[in-house]
Amino acid sequence: MFRLNLYQRYLMRETLAAVFLVLLAFLVLFSFFDLINELRNVGSNDYQLGHALIAVTLNVPGLIYELIPIAALIGTLYALSTLARHSEITVLRASGLATSELLMTLFRVAGLLALLTFVVGEALVPLSERLGNEIRAKALSKAVAQQGFTSGIWVKDGRSFINIRAVMPDSTLEKLRIYKFDQANALESVTDAAEGRFDISGEWVLGDVVRTTLEGDVSRVERLASTTWQSSVTPSLLAVLMVAPERMSLFGLVNFTRHLSDNRQQTERYEIAIWKKLVYPLAALVMVALALPFGYAHNRVGGVSLKIFAGVMLGILFYALNGLFSNLGIINSWPPFASATAPSAMFLLAAVGMLWWVERR
Repeated sequence: MFRLNLYQRYLMRETLAAVFLVLLAFLVLFSFFDLINELRNVGSNDYQLGHALIAVTLNVPGLIYELIPIAALIGTLYALSTLARHSEITVLRASGLATSELLMTLFRVAGLLALLTFVVGEALVPLSERLGNEIRAKALSKAVAQQGFTSGIWVKDGRSFINIRAVMPDSTLEKLRIYKFDQANALESVTDAAEGRFDISGEWVLGDVVRTTLEGDVSRVERLASTTWQSSVTPSLLAVLMVAPERMSLFGLVNFTRHLSDNRQQTERYEIAIWKKLVYPLAALVMVALALPFGYAHNRVGGVSLKIFAGVMLGILFYALNGLFSNLGIINSWPPFASATAPSAMFLLAAVGMLWWVERR
């Protein structure tokens, strides 16, 4: 049966305590900023202070997901710096503890943090993000999804192009227009509907419909109180519009990417998001490896403060590079895997280089 040594349990306890303390401090700080931002909407329509507090609370899982790698870096830096200041690292090394053994102990901590990141990102973030948007939209009497173009949302479904002015919190579509093309790419019909509701039978029920059918040089217009419309566009598919790709679940990303691919639309942004969902939890391992060389430094004057400051700067740099490479990958059509893994790879190379330098000393 696998057992941890006394020093391993001690290091893991100290490191995890420091990481969660840093994470808690970040959550309080960022939630405070979110609350200030939400307070600007209090008093608008039915939006009250309670709605603002709920919205901020529902945003916490997203913050946890984004901040765990940064908290892992700063927390590990703090824990190792404190141990070094008390000469505990020196005692461990003098007792024969190799750098690789210390790194493996830290990797156990990072493994737990990586698992936590993945679970939060898959189970909590998509749900809390969608609920937060729904609560905000209902209280403010706004559409949940009305982004992209000023004309609303555009979706391709087979040989049809669908324009939806707004998707309401209950998944009702408002003011939609369906352009249907034939096999020769000629416009076959244009259907306007005031609203659309998804029926339990799996079809949309459109209300107040005006359909214009083109037959050669002749057009025929018919008005219907209601009609059914069968489409692969479902409320679950539209729900992804309520959540940024980076905060969607892996299952939702794969399904939406497949839909875009089937309709010959660009998928780069969502492919990058898929790879980021797979790679981002592993960033905790890179961060603890990057923090380890700092624990070997023995500078006494302002040592811990200087290392914490360096950790904050490195964390900000990692966060910025993560967003930068995603955007550059979309703009320059870089391979999704490279765009998603570049920041972690750069920090991993820096960690390997620093560890090699420490071992040479």
